[in-house]
Amino acid sequence: MSDILQNLVQLADKAAKPTVLENILSFLAAAGWRLVSAVAIVVGAVVAAWLLRILIRRIVNRIVNGAKNKAHVDDTQALERSPLASARLVQRTRTLGTILTNMVNVLVGIVAIILVINALFPDILGSFALLTAALGAGLGFGAQNIVKDVLNGIFIVAEDQIGIGDVVDLGLATGIVEYVSVRVTHVRDVNGTLWYVRNGEVTRIGNMSKGWSRVIIDVTVPADADVDDVEKRMSDAATALAKDTKWRTRITGYPELWGLQSVAGETLVLRIVMKTRAHAKDDVASELRLRLRNALADAGLADLTAVTLQGAEGAQRVRGANPPRTKPNPIAGDLTWKPKKKNKREKGTGGPETPGKATP
Repeated sequence: MSDILQNLVQLADKAAKPTVLENILSFLAAAGWRLVSAVAIVVGAVVAAWLLRILIRRIVNRIVNGAKNKAHVDDTQALERSPLASARLVQRTRTLGTILTNMVNVLVGIVAIILVINALFPDILGSFALLTAALGAGLGFGAQNIVKDVLNGIFIVAEDQIGIGDVVDLGLATGIVEYVSVRVTHVRDVNGTLWYVRNGEVTRIGNMSKGWSRVIIDVTVPADADVDDVEKRMSDAATALAKDTKWRTRITGYPELWGLQSVAGETLVLRIVMKTRAHAKDDVASELRLRLRNALADAGLADLTAVTLQGAEGAQRVRGANPPRTKPNPIAGDLTWKPKKKNKREKGTGGPETPGKATP
């Protein structure tokens, strides 16, 4: 009887143990389910990133179109002739749109990778925590430059230091900003070379597209020329340019004569300046030189030179011409004698008493 019971127990154990085929099928089913979960996570991440990019693009387009409608223009180039705040709003919005798109791509990618690893290898979370700590230590020691680039890029964009389309001088490169990310800024120079500048390497930024600019031209004439006549011709030519319907939208101020700058040998150097919009400086400078040449053709014009002031001279001249505003001090030779005015008491008594006459 006991033998029969032992045989029945052995048969039950054999029936309860899965066969090799069953083990293979169960492993494939579990692996397939994990693979399907990973694929679903990837598809969901792609769809989420796509929807967020569409949302960012629509917000950017709505802000840009609102600025265009407010300025009553149809394209961005025409917006440059509208108030500077509107043009700057468009540039900053597009730059922030690019930054947000990059951040969305990075964040969605990181989250998707973590979820896929968790779906494929559920038991790796403990090891993953150790791996994350190791990566954090590695970033702290080996990726300091990347962290510096990202932080500097965030501050550059948040403080509106540069925007897409700005003409900038980054020290390492000078040109037009074509692309701004949290780590790298793309700048194309006048020769067409595209420079990739790491944001962490930028220590100073010169933005030539913000606010206004100033055209400075030195006019060289012979030493025996009539300075007053030459300055009058220069002022008339520059004023005519400022009032011209074709150019007045690019000019923000009336011309200023900064007078005689230097006397070199047999020549005199006179300076004239004019405020313009930042993007129109070169065009206005070219037209102003042409008009000055025509106006001074018979005055013995020797040279026309565009000048860029730097250092202390440039800092002192930022506000423009500084003519004297105090009243001239009187000179002793210019004083004139004036009779003393009679007060009311003298007028009422008929004047002061005359010596030698008795009072009745």
